[in-house]
Amino acid sequence: MQFKHPELLYALLLLLIPIIVHLFQLRRFQKVEFTNVHFLKQVTLQTRKSSQLKKWITLLTRLLLLAAIIIAFAQPYASKLDNLKTNTETVVYLDNSFSMQAKGENGELLRRAVQDVINAMDDKDVITVFTNNNTFKNATKKTIKNELLQLEYTSIQLDYDAVILKGKQLFSKEVSTLKNLVLLSDFQQQQKDFIIDYDSSIKVSLVKLKSVNSNNISIDSVYISKTNASNIEFTVLLKHQNDAISDISISLFSNNNLLAKTSVNSDNGLKGTFTLPNNNEINGKITIEDANLQFDNTLYFNINQRPKINVLSINSADDNYLKRVFTDDEFNYKSSAFNQLNYSEIEQQNLIVLNELDNISLALINALNTFKNNGGYVLTIPSVNITISSYNQLFTYFNNIKIDSLNTSEKKLTTINYSHPIYSDVFDKKVSNFQYPKVNSFYDLTSGSSSILQFEDGKPFLLQSGNVFVFSSALNTKNSNFIDSPLIVPTLYNIGRQSLQLPKLYYTIGEENTFDVNTTMQQDDIIKLKSSIVEIIPQQRTFSNKVTITTNEEPEVASVYAITNKTEILEHISYNYNRNESEMSYLELNTIKNARINSSVPQLFNEIKSDTNVNELWKWFVIFAAMLLIIEMLILKYFK
Repeated sequence: MQFKHPELLYALLLLLIPIIVHLFQLRRFQKVEFTNVHFLKQVTLQTRKSSQLKKWITLLTRLLLLAAIIIAFAQPYASKLDNLKTNTETVVYLDNSFSMQAKGENGELLRRAVQDVINAMDDKDVITVFTNNNTFKNATKKTIKNELLQLEYTSIQLDYDAVILKGKQLFSKEVSTLKNLVLLSDFQQQQKDFIIDYDSSIKVSLVKLKSVNSNNISIDSVYISKTNASNIEFTVLLKHQNDAISDISISLFSNNNLLAKTSVNSDNGLKGTFTLPNNNEINGKITIEDANLQFDNTLYFNINQRPKINVLSINSADDNYLKRVFTDDEFNYKSSAFNQLNYSEIEQQNLIVLNELDNISLALINALNTFKNNGGYVLTIPSVNITISSYNQLFTYFNNIKIDSLNTSEKKLTTINYSHPIYSDVFDKKVSNFQYPKVNSFYDLTSGSSSILQFEDGKPFLLQSGNVFVFSSALNTKNSNFIDSPLIVPTLYNIGRQSLQLPKLYYTIGEENTFDVNTTMQQDDIIKLKSSIVEIIPQQRTFSNKVTITTNEEPEVASVYAITNKTEILEHISYNYNRNESEMSYLELNTIKNARINSSVPQLFNEIKSDTNVNELWKWFVIFAAMLLIIEMLILKYFK
C-alpha cells in the first residue's frame, strides 16, 4: 500500500493525546459519606468494572475512527509501481531485418509481430514504433496500422546497443510518466554482446520471436574460378545450417534468360560450377529454391566488356619487363623516351611510369601534379644517378615523400606486406622459403606511409602514398634482380589494375564501395544507377578520363544496375544483400539482466496496461470510519 499524500500520516501522532488523557485520569471523583455503605460498595464495585471496560472500548473505537479518517485523507492506493504514474509512454522496436522472414507458428515472424502490436492497441493508445530504417512517432492505432502492414524488410540491421540508445532518445523529457521500451526481435546473434545498463526511469521488455525451422540454405558467394581465351568458369558456393542437403538446384540467368542449371548437395561441398563463353557481357542472377529465408535465395553479378587501362612509361632505361607485364589484352601500354615525350598524352592515361629518369623537369613535375590531382596514378622508379633535388621537388606534391641519400650497400628484400591491397589475392599464405631479391644500391626514403616491400633492415623498397607508388631502387639488371623475381608480375600488374578500379562481380549493400567508370564526362553530366524499380544518383568525382563512384547507404535493393549518363548505358554494376542475416543463431535472453522477458506480444502489452492500474483504497477507509462511528454510538447507548 502506498499514499498520494504520505505527509498527512504525521497526524496519527495526535492519537497519543486521548491515550494520555485516559491513562492519567484527569477527572477526579468526589467523596460522599453514608451511614451504611455495605450495599452501596457492592453497586459501586460492579459499576466501576463495567465503566472501565466501556471507556477502553470507546477509546479504541475513537482511535480507530480518527486513524481511518487520517489515512483516508492521505489517499492510499495499491499499485505494482513504486511511484504513482498513471501516464505511460511506450516505444516499440520492431526488427524488420531479413532474418525476420523466418516462419513462426503463425507465419513470418515480422508479419505476426505487426499483427500482434495492432491487436494489442486500443483506439486511443499512442505509441512510438521504430524499425531498422523507419520511425513512427506518437502514432495512434488508426494512423500507424497501414504503415505497419506495409512494412518492408531491410538489409540494415541495428546492433542492440544502438537500438537501446535510439529507443531512449524517442522518450519525452517528462519525469512523471512510466516509460516502457519494448524490443520485438528474433535476437539474432551479433558480434557484440548485448548488455542493458540499469536505468530506473525506463523499463525495458524483450519478446523473442522464434522460428519453427532453423534449416536455412543460402547462396554465399560466386567467383571466377577459371578463365582462358574462350571460356570463363564461375563457382557458386552455398551455405546451410544443421541438416545435410541431398540435392538442391541452382539456376543461372543473364538478362532474365536461363543459361544453365546444376545440382549440388552436401557431398560435393555445396559447390556448383558454370562455364560460359568468355568476352561476353553478362548481367547475371543466380537463384535457388528454399522455403525459409527468401532474401538469400538470389545473388546478382555481372561482367562488363572490360575497358583497357592506359599506361604510359617515360623511359631512360630498358622497359621490356614492363611490356611483359602490361599486355595488350588488359592494357593500352605506351612508352616514350623522356626527350620525346608528348605532354598532351599524359592526361589520357591511368598510370604513368617514370622509368629510371635521372632528372625530372619542372614542366613534367607540373604535368604529373595535375595528372595526380585528376585521379591518375604515378609509379616512380629512380635511376642510380638521379638529381635528388628534382625528385624531392616532385615528391613535395606527393604527400611529402623525401629522398635523403644514395646507399651503396647491398640489401636483401625480405618483408612483404601481405595485407596490402595489391597482394590481397596473390598469396594463400605467408611465404617463408623463397629466394629473396636483392639490390646493390638504393635511396633512403622518408615518408609517413607504410611500406609494401621492405629490406632486411626495415627500410622501404616500395611504398604507396595515395595515388603514388615509389621504388627506392633502380630495377635494371645491373643494380637489382627484382625483375627476375616472382614478385615483379603481381606487384606491377596490380599497381596497374589499381590505377583504374573496375567494378567487381558484385558489391555488398551497406558497405562503402568504390569503383571507376572509364568515361569522359561533359560539364553538368551526372552518372545515375538505374534498375527496373529504382534510380539513384551516387556520390561521384569526375576526372579527365574517368569518374570515381562511391556508394554506401544506397542502393537499398539488390539488383543489377545500369550505370547511365543521360540515356547512354556505360556499363553495369551489381549489388547484393549482406549474408550475415542468413545465420540462424540466436541469443539466449535468460542471460540478459535489467530487462523483463516475455513470451508473447499480447502478454507483454497486457502487463504494461496492468502496471498502470491503481487500486484506490481511500474509499474503504471512509467506509471503515463510518462503521466505527456507528459502533461507538451503539456502545455509548446500549453498553451499560
